[in-house]
Amino acid sequence: MSFRFDRLVFSPRDVELSRSPLAGKIDAETYVLGAFNPGMTRLPHGNLLLMVRVAEALRTPIVDGHIHAIRWEASDKGGDYTLDAWPLDFVDTADPRKFMMRGGGWKVMALTSLSWLLPVELSADGRGVVAVHYDRAIAPRASYQCYGVEDARISKVGDRYLMTTCSVSPERHSTTLYTSDDAIEWTLQGIVLDHQNKDMLIFEGLVGGKYWAQTRPLGDLYFAYPPGSEWRAGPSINLASSPDALHWKPYDKPGIRPHSATMATARMGGGAPPILTDKGWLSLWHGVEPLGVVGIYRTYWSLLDREDPSIVVRSSHDPLLEPAPGLTEPLRDLMYIDNVVFTTGIADAGDHYVVASGEADLACRITHVPKTVFSS
Repeated sequence: MSFRFDRLVFSPRDVELSRSPLAGKIDAETYVLGAFNPGMTRLPHGNLLLMVRVAEALRTPIVDGHIHAIRWEASDKGGDYTLDAWPLDFVDTADPRKFMMRGGGWKVMALTSLSWLLPVELSADGRGVVAVHYDRAIAPRASYQCYGVEDARISKVGDRYLMTTCSVSPERHSTTLYTSDDAIEWTLQGIVLDHQNKDMLIFEGLVGGKYWAQTRPLGDLYFAYPPGSEWRAGPSINLASSPDALHWKPYDKPGIRPHSATMATARMGGGAPPILTDKGWLSLWHGVEPLGVVGIYRTYWSLLDREDPSIVVRSSHDPLLEPAPGLTEPLRDLMYIDNVVFTTGIADAGDHYVVASGEADLACRITHVPKTVFSS
Protein backbone atom coordinates (compact mmCIF):
# COMPACT_ATOMS: atom_id res chain seq x y z
CA MET A 1 0.00 0.00 0.00
CA SER A 2 1.38 3.43 -0.95
CA PHE A 3 0.85 6.58 1.11
CA ARG A 4 1.20 10.29 0.37
CA PHE A 5 3.62 10.65 3.28
CA ASP A 6 5.54 7.79 4.91
CA ARG A 7 8.90 8.71 6.43
CA LEU A 8 11.11 8.50 9.49
CA VAL A 9 10.96 11.80 11.39
CA PHE A 10 13.14 11.06 14.43
CA SER A 11 15.99 8.61 14.97
CA PRO A 12 18.87 7.91 17.39
CA ARG A 13 20.99 10.43 15.50
CA ASP A 14 18.57 13.17 16.57
CA VAL A 15 19.01 12.54 20.32
CA GLU A 16 21.49 14.74 22.23
CA LEU A 17 22.80 12.39 24.92
CA SER A 18 24.48 15.30 26.67
CA ARG A 19 20.92 16.31 27.67
CA SER A 20 19.81 12.82 28.71
CA PRO A 21 18.56 12.23 32.29
CA LEU A 22 21.50 9.80 32.59
CA ALA A 23 24.16 12.30 31.47
CA GLY A 24 27.02 12.40 33.96
CA LYS A 25 25.25 9.91 36.25
CA ILE A 26 27.16 6.71 35.38
CA ASP A 27 30.84 6.01 34.80
CA ALA A 28 30.43 4.42 31.37
CA GLU A 29 29.81 5.50 27.78
CA THR A 30 26.26 5.11 26.50
CA TYR A 31 24.60 5.35 23.12
CA VAL A 32 21.04 5.45 21.79
CA LEU A 33 19.99 1.91 20.92
CA GLY A 34 16.64 3.21 19.67
CA ALA A 35 14.39 6.29 19.61
CA PHE A 36 11.07 4.65 18.78
CA ASN A 37 7.50 3.57 19.73
CA PRO A 38 6.23 7.14 20.22
CA GLY A 39 2.96 7.90 21.94
CA MET A 40 1.26 10.72 20.03
CA THR A 41 -1.37 13.38 20.67
CA ARG A 42 -2.40 16.77 19.33
CA LEU A 43 -1.38 19.70 21.55
CA PRO A 44 -3.87 22.47 22.41
CA HIS A 45 -2.27 24.82 19.86
CA GLY A 46 -2.49 22.26 17.03
CA ASN A 47 0.99 20.77 16.73
CA LEU A 48 1.55 17.07 17.33
CA LEU A 49 3.51 15.71 20.27
CA LEU A 50 5.52 12.51 20.12
CA MET A 51 6.53 10.97 23.44
CA VAL A 52 9.53 9.04 22.13
CA ARG A 53 10.96 6.04 23.92
CA VAL A 54 14.73 6.53 24.09
CA ALA A 55 16.51 3.26 24.87
CA GLU A 56 19.92 4.27 26.20
CA ALA A 57 22.41 1.43 26.28
CA LEU A 58 25.96 0.84 27.44
CA ARG A 59 28.49 1.14 24.62
CA THR A 60 30.49 -1.73 26.15
CA PRO A 61 28.18 -3.84 28.31
CA ILE A 62 30.62 -6.75 28.67
CA VAL A 63 33.68 -6.03 30.80
CA ASP A 64 35.92 -8.49 32.65
CA GLY A 65 33.69 -11.48 31.97
CA HIS A 66 30.52 -9.76 33.17
CA ILE A 67 27.57 -8.20 31.38
CA HIS A 68 26.25 -4.97 32.84
CA ALA A 69 22.89 -3.21 32.95
CA ILE A 70 21.76 0.26 34.07
CA ARG A 71 19.45 0.62 37.06
CA TRP A 72 17.86 3.64 38.76
CA GLU A 73 17.70 3.70 42.55
CA ALA A 74 16.25 6.16 45.03
CA SER A 75 18.63 8.48 46.88
CA ASP A 76 18.67 11.61 48.98
CA LYS A 77 19.07 13.59 45.76
CA GLY A 78 15.91 12.05 44.32
CA GLY A 79 17.54 9.27 42.35
CA ASP A 80 20.84 7.94 41.01
CA TYR A 81 21.86 5.46 38.34
CA THR A 82 24.10 2.48 38.95
CA LEU A 83 25.49 -0.48 37.02
CA ASP A 84 24.76 -4.10 37.89
CA ALA A 85 27.03 -6.94 36.72
CA TRP A 86 26.29 -10.62 36.04
CA PRO A 87 28.84 -13.31 35.10
CA LEU A 88 28.56 -14.22 31.42
CA ASP A 89 28.25 -17.91 32.32
CA PHE A 90 24.89 -17.14 33.95
CA VAL A 91 23.20 -15.42 30.98
CA ASP A 92 22.01 -15.95 27.39
CA THR A 93 22.66 -12.97 25.10
CA ALA A 94 20.97 -14.20 21.88
CA ASP A 95 18.51 -11.27 21.80
CA PRO A 96 20.29 -7.90 21.45
CA ARG A 97 17.55 -6.15 23.46
CA LYS A 98 17.94 -8.23 26.62
CA PHE A 99 19.76 -11.08 28.29
CA MET A 100 18.15 -14.09 29.94
CA MET A 101 19.30 -15.59 33.23
CA ARG A 102 20.04 -19.31 33.00
CA GLY A 103 18.33 -21.74 35.36
CA GLY A 104 15.91 -20.81 38.13
CA GLY A 105 12.87 -22.69 36.86
CA TRP A 106 11.20 -19.71 35.15
CA LYS A 107 12.13 -16.90 32.78
CA VAL A 108 14.17 -14.09 34.32
CA MET A 109 15.75 -11.37 32.21
CA ALA A 110 17.51 -8.03 32.33
CA LEU A 111 17.72 -5.32 29.68
CA THR A 112 20.69 -4.08 27.69
CA SER A 113 19.29 -0.54 27.90
CA LEU A 114 17.31 1.77 30.17
CA SER A 115 14.42 3.66 28.56
CA TRP A 116 13.15 7.16 29.21
CA LEU A 117 10.61 9.31 27.38
CA LEU A 118 11.51 12.35 25.30
CA PRO A 119 8.79 14.84 24.18
CA VAL A 120 9.32 15.71 20.52
CA GLU A 121 7.02 18.37 19.04
CA LEU A 122 6.08 18.00 15.37
CA SER A 123 4.33 20.34 12.98
CA ALA A 124 0.55 19.98 12.77
CA ASP A 125 0.86 17.65 9.77
CA GLY A 126 3.58 15.56 11.43
CA ARG A 127 6.06 16.10 8.60
CA GLY A 128 8.83 17.73 10.61
CA VAL A 129 10.27 18.37 14.07
CA VAL A 130 9.51 21.77 15.60
CA ALA A 131 11.18 21.34 19.00
CA VAL A 132 12.66 18.70 21.31
CA HIS A 133 11.72 19.27 24.96
CA TYR A 134 14.59 17.77 26.95
CA ASP A 135 13.50 19.74 30.01
CA ARG A 136 10.22 17.76 30.01
CA ALA A 137 11.77 14.29 29.67
CA ILE A 138 10.20 11.55 31.80
CA ALA A 139 12.63 9.23 33.57
CA PRO A 140 12.35 6.66 36.38
CA ARG A 141 11.32 8.10 39.74
CA ALA A 142 9.95 5.09 41.65
CA SER A 143 11.29 1.64 42.51
CA TYR A 144 8.81 0.01 40.12
CA GLN A 145 10.49 1.93 37.27
CA CYS A 146 14.10 1.14 38.12
CA TYR A 147 14.82 -0.52 34.75
CA GLY A 148 13.03 2.12 32.72
CA VAL A 149 9.84 3.76 31.46
CA GLU A 150 8.72 2.42 28.09
CA ASP A 151 6.19 2.74 25.27
CA ALA A 152 3.93 5.70 26.02
CA ARG A 153 0.38 5.72 24.63
CA ILE A 154 -1.52 9.00 24.90
CA SER A 155 -5.29 9.52 24.83
CA LYS A 156 -7.29 12.70 25.24
CA VAL A 157 -10.59 12.13 27.03
CA GLY A 158 -12.59 15.31 27.43
CA ASP A 159 -10.15 18.03 28.49
CA ARG A 160 -7.64 15.65 30.08
CA TYR A 161 -4.67 13.83 28.60
CA LEU A 162 -4.04 10.29 29.83
CA MET A 163 -0.70 8.58 29.14
CA THR A 164 -0.07 4.93 29.90
CA THR A 165 3.48 3.57 30.06
CA CYS A 166 5.18 0.28 30.85
CA SER A 167 7.28 0.54 34.00
CA VAL A 168 9.96 -2.11 34.35
CA SER A 169 11.53 -3.47 37.55
CA PRO A 170 12.24 -6.71 39.44
CA GLU A 171 9.15 -5.88 41.50
CA ARG A 172 6.81 -6.14 38.50
CA HIS A 173 6.38 -5.30 34.82
CA SER A 174 3.43 -2.97 35.26
CA THR A 175 1.34 -0.35 33.49
CA THR A 176 1.54 3.12 34.96
CA LEU A 177 -0.59 6.20 34.32
CA TYR A 178 0.40 9.85 33.86
CA THR A 179 -2.17 12.64 33.54
CA SER A 180 -1.96 16.19 32.21
CA ASP A 181 -4.10 19.19 31.35
CA ASP A 182 -1.84 20.29 28.48
CA ALA A 183 0.30 17.25 27.48
CA ILE A 184 3.38 19.20 28.63
CA GLU A 185 3.34 18.91 32.43
CA TRP A 186 2.65 15.30 33.44
CA THR A 187 1.73 13.89 36.86
CA LEU A 188 2.56 10.27 37.71
CA GLN A 189 -0.55 8.63 39.18
CA GLY A 190 1.13 5.26 39.83
CA ILE A 191 0.41 1.68 38.85
CA VAL A 192 -2.98 0.95 37.26
CA LEU A 193 -2.41 -2.58 35.90
CA ASP A 194 -0.24 -5.19 37.56
CA HIS A 195 2.46 -7.56 36.37
CA GLN A 196 2.83 -8.28 32.63
CA ASN A 197 -0.26 -6.50 31.41
CA LYS A 198 1.12 -4.55 28.46
CA ASP A 199 -0.08 -2.31 25.64
CA MET A 200 -2.82 -0.57 27.63
CA LEU A 201 -4.70 1.79 25.32
CA ILE A 202 -7.35 4.10 26.73
CA PHE A 203 -10.20 4.87 24.32
CA GLU A 204 -10.38 8.52 23.25
CA GLY A 205 -13.85 9.01 24.68
CA LEU A 206 -16.25 7.47 27.18
CA VAL A 207 -18.42 4.43 26.52
CA GLY A 208 -21.59 4.29 28.60
CA GLY A 209 -20.21 7.00 30.88
CA LYS A 210 -17.05 4.99 31.68
CA TYR A 211 -13.41 5.00 30.61
CA TRP A 212 -12.54 1.99 28.49
CA ALA A 213 -9.19 0.48 27.59
CA GLN A 214 -7.64 -2.30 25.58
CA THR A 215 -5.23 -4.44 27.60
CA ARG A 216 -3.00 -7.45 26.96
CA PRO A 217 -2.19 -9.77 29.86
CA LEU A 218 0.79 -11.98 29.06
CA GLY A 219 1.60 -15.49 30.19
CA ASP A 220 3.16 -18.79 29.17
CA LEU A 221 -0.06 -20.83 29.26
CA TYR A 222 -3.24 -20.56 27.19
CA PHE A 223 -6.14 -22.99 26.86
CA ALA A 224 -6.98 -24.36 23.43
CA TYR A 225 -10.07 -23.43 21.45
CA PRO A 226 -12.15 -26.40 20.22
CA PRO A 227 -11.02 -28.09 16.99
CA GLY A 228 -12.27 -26.16 13.98
CA SER A 229 -12.64 -22.85 15.87
CA GLU A 230 -12.02 -19.65 13.94
CA TRP A 231 -9.81 -18.47 16.83
CA ARG A 232 -6.27 -19.39 17.83
CA ALA A 233 -5.16 -19.62 21.46
CA GLY A 234 -2.52 -17.13 22.55
CA PRO A 235 -2.03 -13.46 23.49
CA SER A 236 -5.08 -11.38 22.66
CA ILE A 237 -6.40 -7.84 23.08
CA ASN A 238 -8.72 -7.72 26.10
CA LEU A 239 -10.96 -4.94 27.42
CA ALA A 240 -11.46 -3.21 30.76
CA SER A 241 -13.56 -0.31 32.04
CA SER A 242 -13.13 2.22 34.83
CA PRO A 243 -15.09 4.98 36.55
CA ASP A 244 -11.99 7.19 36.96
CA ALA A 245 -9.16 5.83 34.74
CA LEU A 246 -7.40 4.57 37.89
CA HIS A 247 -9.40 1.50 38.94
CA TRP A 248 -9.98 -1.00 36.15
CA LYS A 249 -12.33 -3.98 35.86
CA PRO A 250 -11.72 -6.54 33.09
CA TYR A 251 -14.66 -6.88 30.71
CA ASP A 252 -16.39 -10.27 30.71
CA LYS A 253 -16.40 -10.61 26.91
CA PRO A 254 -13.21 -11.08 24.85
CA GLY A 255 -11.84 -8.35 22.62
CA ILE A 256 -9.77 -8.86 19.46
CA ARG A 257 -8.42 -12.40 19.23
CA PRO A 258 -5.83 -14.11 16.99
CA HIS A 259 -7.58 -15.69 14.00
CA SER A 260 -6.90 -19.28 12.99
CA ALA A 261 -6.99 -18.31 9.29
CA THR A 262 -3.58 -16.63 9.45
CA MET A 263 -0.26 -17.10 11.24
CA ALA A 264 0.51 -13.41 10.66
CA THR A 265 -1.36 -12.64 13.89
CA ALA A 266 -0.20 -15.68 15.87
CA ARG A 267 0.83 -13.12 18.50
CA MET A 268 -0.99 -9.83 18.77
CA GLY A 269 -1.40 -6.76 20.95
CA GLY A 270 -2.60 -3.18 21.02
CA GLY A 271 -1.19 -0.37 18.92
CA ALA A 272 -2.78 3.08 18.87
CA PRO A 273 -5.51 4.19 21.31
CA PRO A 274 -8.93 3.58 19.70
CA ILE A 275 -10.58 6.70 18.25
CA LEU A 276 -14.26 7.17 17.44
CA THR A 277 -15.38 7.36 13.82
CA ASP A 278 -18.86 7.40 12.30
CA LYS A 279 -18.52 3.63 11.79
CA GLY A 280 -17.36 2.82 15.33
CA TRP A 281 -14.08 2.73 17.26
CA LEU A 282 -11.07 2.46 14.98
CA SER A 283 -8.39 0.26 16.54
CA LEU A 284 -4.91 -0.12 15.05
CA TRP A 285 -3.09 -3.12 16.51
CA HIS A 286 -0.04 -5.25 15.85
CA GLY A 287 0.22 -8.86 14.76
CA VAL A 288 3.41 -10.92 14.88
CA GLU A 289 4.24 -13.68 12.44
CA PRO A 290 6.75 -16.16 13.93
CA LEU A 291 10.19 -15.86 12.31
CA GLY A 292 13.59 -16.07 13.99
CA VAL A 293 14.09 -14.56 17.43
CA VAL A 294 11.78 -11.53 17.11
CA GLY A 295 9.22 -12.33 14.37
CA ILE A 296 7.64 -10.01 11.77
CA TYR A 297 5.56 -7.17 13.27
CA ARG A 298 2.82 -5.60 11.14
CA THR A 299 -0.05 -3.19 11.80
CA TYR A 300 -3.67 -4.28 11.28
CA TRP A 301 -7.00 -2.55 11.91
CA SER A 302 -10.45 -3.30 13.27
CA LEU A 303 -13.65 -1.30 13.72
CA LEU A 304 -15.39 -1.90 17.04
CA ASP A 305 -19.01 -1.24 17.98
CA ARG A 306 -19.36 2.20 19.57
CA GLU A 307 -21.62 0.93 22.40
CA ASP A 308 -19.96 -2.45 23.03
CA PRO A 309 -16.29 -2.51 21.92
CA SER A 310 -16.13 -6.28 22.32
CA ILE A 311 -18.13 -6.51 19.07
CA VAL A 312 -15.82 -6.36 16.05
CA VAL A 313 -17.78 -4.70 13.24
CA ARG A 314 -15.06 -5.14 10.64
CA SER A 315 -11.48 -6.35 10.62
CA SER A 316 -8.81 -6.77 7.97
CA HIS A 317 -6.53 -9.79 7.56
CA ASP A 318 -4.38 -7.69 5.23
CA PRO A 319 -1.84 -5.46 6.98
CA LEU A 320 -2.24 -1.70 7.00
CA LEU A 321 1.49 -1.10 7.58
CA GLU A 322 4.42 -3.41 6.99
CA PRO A 323 8.09 -2.99 7.88
CA ALA A 324 9.75 -0.66 5.37
CA PRO A 325 13.46 -1.51 4.83
CA GLY A 326 13.83 1.42 2.46
CA LEU A 327 13.10 3.88 5.26
CA THR A 328 15.80 2.49 7.54
CA GLU A 329 18.47 2.01 4.86
CA PRO A 330 20.23 5.31 5.80
CA LEU A 331 20.41 3.95 9.38
CA ARG A 332 21.68 0.52 8.37
CA ASP A 333 24.78 0.86 10.55
CA LEU A 334 22.58 1.41 13.64
CA MET A 335 20.17 -1.48 13.10
CA TYR A 336 20.11 -4.52 15.36
CA ILE A 337 16.77 -6.06 14.32
CA ASP A 338 14.50 -5.73 11.30
CA ASN A 339 11.00 -6.76 10.20
CA VAL A 340 9.27 -4.61 12.83
CA VAL A 341 6.72 -1.82 12.55
CA PHE A 342 4.88 -1.09 15.80
CA THR A 343 2.10 1.52 15.59
CA THR A 344 1.61 3.58 18.74
CA GLY A 345 -0.43 6.70 17.89
CA ILE A 346 -3.10 8.17 15.62
CA ALA A 347 -4.44 11.71 15.08
CA ASP A 348 -7.25 13.04 12.90
CA ALA A 349 -6.08 15.31 10.07
CA GLY A 350 -9.19 15.91 7.98
CA ASP A 351 -9.29 13.53 5.03
CA HIS A 352 -6.57 11.32 6.50
CA TYR A 353 -5.06 10.12 9.77
CA VAL A 354 -1.53 10.84 10.94
CA VAL A 355 -0.23 7.50 12.22
CA ALA A 356 2.88 7.22 14.40
CA SER A 357 4.90 4.01 14.62
CA GLY A 358 8.20 2.66 15.81
CA GLU A 359 10.25 1.25 12.92
CA ALA A 360 12.69 -1.60 13.60
CA ASP A 361 12.78 -0.69 17.30
CA LEU A 362 15.02 2.10 16.05
CA ALA A 363 13.23 5.23 14.81
CA CYS A 364 9.88 7.06 14.65
CA ARG A 365 7.83 6.67 11.49
CA ILE A 366 4.96 8.97 10.47
CA THR A 367 2.45 7.80 7.86
CA HIS A 368 -0.52 9.65 6.37
CA VAL A 369 -3.30 7.08 5.94
CA PRO A 370 -6.37 8.11 3.90
CA LYS A 371 -9.66 7.59 5.72
CA THR A 372 -11.00 5.81 2.64
CA VAL A 373 -8.84 2.82 3.60
CA PHE A 374 -11.23 2.05 6.45
CA SER A 375 -14.47 2.56 4.53
CA SER A 376 -13.92 0.09 1.69
